[in-house]
Amino acid sequence: MRGVHSAVDDIRRNVFTEVARLAYEGGDLSRVDSIPYRMIQGEVAHHRHDVFLERAIVQERVRLALGMDLQSPAEQSLVSQHIQEAATDQKYFREPLVNIIPFACNACPPKQIRSTDSCQGCISHPCMNVCPKDAIYLDENKHCHIDQDKCIKCGRCFNQCPYRAISKIERPCAAACGMDAIESDELGRAKINYDKCVSCGMCLVNCPFAAIADKSQIFQVISAMKKGERVVACVAPAFVGQFGKEATPSKLKAAMRTLGFADVVEVSIGADLCTVEEAHDFLEHVPEKQPFMGTSCCPAWSMMAKKLFPEFKEYISMALTPMVITARMVKKDHPDVRVCFIGPCAAKKLEANRKSVRSDVDYVLTFEELQGMFDAKEIDFKAIEEDPEDDMKEGTAMGRGFAVGGGVAAAVVEAIRHIDPDREVLIEYGDGLKECRKMLMMAKAGKRDGYLLEGMGCPGGCVAGAGTIRPVKESAASVERFKKASAAVSSTESPYLDRLKDVEE
Repeated sequence: MRGVHSAVDDIRRNVFTEVARLAYEGGDLSRVDSIPYRMIQGEVAHHRHDVFLERAIVQERVRLALGMDLQSPAEQSLVSQHIQEAATDQKYFREPLVNIIPFACNACPPKQIRSTDSCQGCISHPCMNVCPKDAIYLDENKHCHIDQDKCIKCGRCFNQCPYRAISKIERPCAAACGMDAIESDELGRAKINYDKCVSCGMCLVNCPFAAIADKSQIFQVISAMKKGERVVACVAPAFVGQFGKEATPSKLKAAMRTLGFADVVEVSIGADLCTVEEAHDFLEHVPEKQPFMGTSCCPAWSMMAKKLFPEFKEYISMALTPMVITARMVKKDHPDVRVCFIGPCAAKKLEANRKSVRSDVDYVLTFEELQGMFDAKEIDFKAIEEDPEDDMKEGTAMGRGFAVGGGVAAAVVEAIRHIDPDREVLIEYGDGLKECRKMLMMAKAGKRDGYLLEGMGCPGGCVAGAGTIRPVKESAASVERFKKASAAVSSTESPYLDRLKDVEE
């Protein structure tokens, strides 16, 4: 489903555009209530059984895009009644960050194995032969059926049917969740178990009914800039290629100044410093003080490891993430500015919400939210003239490679080769939270001793984050081209290495 543009993408992005436009225009904010009517016009529903439901869903998505809490379906009120909650230049996220709009959920069935009418009634019945629970029976026409009360969803029948007449049905949000955090409420609708959730956002980009959304600070960022606050954008390495072929790094900087940002900084600077710090951590701690080390930059992976494998808490590198390192550098140089991290990740919003990080990172936006700002200001990248001085030149190839799965470990190993050429490093990469869990199970069994383990909450790495726009393969290719354009390859060549002491104070 990812990478195929759909009506769900349009709904999400149109909401961001409308909220951004509301913020830029200012004035009487009560007109926020007209957004659902502008987006869903006429009397005939486009996607649901009635137009009123469509507007109600858009209204709740607008509420979340303003950073506000969802309302109970039993206590609906106009967004304008509480708009002053959002009309501020600083609003921290109040958990939960990721929310399911109950009346937007289709109540998709939980995981099931079903027989279909494609069954040919063959005499070998391999599906019956492999079923460990005798859950498959024949009707009068010798066609197979599955007793759902007996079925344990093992999938053996699915794999054996020669006609592919057996299907697997699973909620897309649950299938995408690497934490098994999607459950059911009393009406059969999906709900999130927040004790398990790590806010990776994979559920929200895999729900085909636009029923899941996260909160945003898009309104507050624009409000701060309109008040004259100097807001510096720190852009994650996965940005390249996200806004189309015309949006070169230098044009992107120019466009973001049009939005109101005072400056744009490449977060790959922080990735380089994070790389060197993790390289030193690994050399110092593995294997003398701990059996393995996990990378630190993905908050969803880090939270997952600490929730499910608390005994490994100290084995995740204590290095600051690229976002925090870059933000601290900016604020060290310019104490009066506010920092807005712009990246592919929903989980970064909660990382920035931590009390230990709040003073460093004031806002977090995703690429999708930034696109909403571009659309609200009608930015046309084709019409922007490039200025060579605006080109991004700060990051090394290895720092920029953080955006793609396996890139963090590759950067750390490359740095280790410069620091200790004789040291051999074993690495493994967890591609998504499900694979990360398997990786840590192997570590728990003592089979990853001496390893550097890279965890990424999104399958494919940051380029597959919940806030990305372009297909994953396209984005990965763009990142690779951007890496090749770097002036330096190794993070150990970064001209900012002497700033590590500044950010660690």
